[in-house]
Amino acid sequence: MAFSIWNRKLHRWVAIAAALPLAVIVVTGILLQLKKHTDWVQPPTRKGSERRPRVTMEEILRAASTAKEAGIATWEDVDRLDVRPRDGIVKVQAKNRWEVQVDASTGAVLQVAYRRSDVIEALHDGSWFHDGVKLGVFLPVGVMLLGLWSTGLYLWFLPHWVKRRRDRMQS
Repeated sequence: MAFSIWNRKLHRWVAIAAALPLAVIVVTGILLQLKKHTDWVQPPTRKGSERRPRVTMEEILRAASTAKEAGIATWEDVDRLDVRPRDGIVKVQAKNRWEVQVDASTGAVLQVAYRRSDVIEALHDGSWFHDGVKLGVFLPVGVMLLGLWSTGLYLWFLPHWVKRRRDRMQS
């Protein structure tokens, strides 16, 4: 079987096998590219009253616990804190994916919003499903995409190369 025929068949079947996971990767990748521009994906960062943090950790917890949507009562309910001294805020991310932005100087709640970017990122790399899916499906699909790219380049360049070679032989 000629290499170009084998290459076309391989290109076609790999594309079919990788289609669904690749669609997930592409759509979530587009959303992640837009996360700073789309409030639906990631809440915008508010500005605090001062750049200098003055609140204690307990005051941050107390402020975050006032946001009913976040469901924060203790530190066990908090996934992580994102301290932004330049913006004068502390982002408190609850385990239920709600984000409470607290003024680092006054302790006032500036914003409460649902944060989808972490879920989208987990979908993007496959870890949302299971580590086995991440390594057993999404990683091979990434390798397949590299293969599709290289075989696609070959399929695109081949006719140009053949035409150029034929034109040189005729002249």
